[in-house]
Amino acid sequence: MYKRVLLKMSGEALKGESSFGIEPQTVKKIAQQVKEIHDLGVEVGIVVGGGNIWRGKTASELGMDRAQADYMGMLATVMNGLAVQDALESIDVPTRVLSALSISEVAEPYIRRRAIRHLEKGRVCIFVGGIGSPYFSTDTASVLRATEIGADVVLMAKNGVEGVYNKDPRKFEDAIMYDELTHHEVLANNLQVMDSTAASLCKDNGLSIIVFNMNEEDNIVKAVKGEKIGTIIK
Repeated sequence: MYKRVLLKMSGEALKGESSFGIEPQTVKKIAQQVKEIHDLGVEVGIVVGGGNIWRGKTASELGMDRAQADYMGMLATVMNGLAVQDALESIDVPTRVLSALSISEVAEPYIRRRAIRHLEKGRVCIFVGGIGSPYFSTDTASVLRATEIGADVVLMAKNGVEGVYNKDPRKFEDAIMYDELTHHEVLANNLQVMDSTAASLCKDNGLSIIVFNMNEEDNIVKAVKGEKIGTIIK
């Protein structure tokens, strides 16, 4: 159904059963799912968070300078991106890591036209370093990159959460999951799918989002094929 997608993963998705860090076997399982959609001919961009290593917002709440803390968070996304690259290339999926921060020894600088060319050549593009500026989350980075590369949809892969609920399903047994929402409903009801900047950017650019549980086998493939899973926001 979709020809070019932006897959947004939380950093927590890479830590597996560990309390923090990167769990190689978990990353390999994720890479295998990405390979499946790549083999279907889908052009894939990936943005991965850094919460398994560092959370800038949390650090700032504990007294650290917010900008400094956010830059550290951006470096955490670089580490995660390199881990995903290694896992993908170990199963013969060509990749490029493109960074909003200048780290030429390990990643290319992010240049929009270059990224699009990589996608056209069948390479998975892993976007790291956020947008290169503090105070913006990787949710905003994922929507911005999706818009820039002309992605058909943002696949928001959650760690153990099936979709968008009216309240936190991990705290409330009576939480109800939505099958479909509009961007306006997400913003008006403060549903916490993503930060408000990212949600507004999606709304302004007519970019659809599919929120689903990435821990379920083949869910990424099902999302790309347009099968009914999780919550679609459009």
